[in-house]
Amino acid sequence: MKKLLLFLACLPLGAFADDLRPLRDAPPAFQAECGSCHIAFPPQLLAADDWRQVMRTLDKHYGDNAGLDEKTRQALEDFLVRHAGKAAKVGASLTNMGTAPRLTQTAWFQRKHREVSSADWRHAKVKTPANCAACHTKAAEGSYREREIVMPDGRRWED
Repeated sequence: MKKLLLFLACLPLGAFADDLRPLRDAPPAFQAECGSCHIAFPPQLLAADDWRQVMRTLDKHYGDNAGLDEKTRQALEDFLVRHAGKAAKVGASLTNMGTAPRLTQTAWFQRKHREVSSADWRHAKVKTPANCAACHTKAAEGSYREREIVMPDGRRWED
């Protein structure tokens, strides 16, 4: 009975991680601006305060200037905050760390990737843990199912 309850308690987190399809109300600039340098990360992967911090510091966006006109910036921030992840799923906000929040530093990300070897993270096709598409073959469509993972050396991820 305890195993069944544990399994049922984990179902929402599994569904959360598997299906992060693009949201219908995303502003056109979401894919155009955010997706021009990296996958437009699903807003559910960071807490609202984290998205506000990211959007406040676009002129220093992880080493690049990703500045936008105020109208576009505000539309993107409103969208990201409206669909931000809840602390129960992504973990506590990272804004108090003193640097821009990173998806790869969330408790959720670290829990889901704890079995990834350091060699896989260093692989030339990966380069950075934020490069979701290096292993998640359907990340651009918002699918992160384990059965769709292909590691950079070509092997499929074992469940």
